[in-house]
Amino acid sequence: MSISIGGNYSVDAALAQADSSKGTAKLENTLNKNLKNATDDELMDVCKSFESYLVEQMFKEMKKTVGSEEEESPYVSYFGDTLYEKYADDVMENGGLGIAQMLYESMKRNA
Repeated sequence: MSISIGGNYSVDAALAQADSSKGTAKLENTLNKNLKNATDDELMDVCKSFESYLVEQMFKEMKKTVGSEEEESPYVSYFGDTLYEKYADDVMENGGLGIAQMLYESMKRNA
């Protein structure tokens, strides 16, 4: 999943930079520079994308905790990730968990 902030910048690119020798300081500087150039709508879209991704990961982890005596069909194993993406999108369409709004407000306050 790639989350884009502003024109040609993505969080994936920033995370790749975090693996470099300078680590988190370089990532923080890059994010701060690009956040200042992002519009409010772009910033909110990124926050919503992050919340959607987080919800999707929560659904996947919850699935692991539920035991099943039946063997999973090949279709479910192949398309299961798409199902969790849809569940996460549905959560976001119905107002989400509020994480995106809190993250947005925090980023605006610190930008």
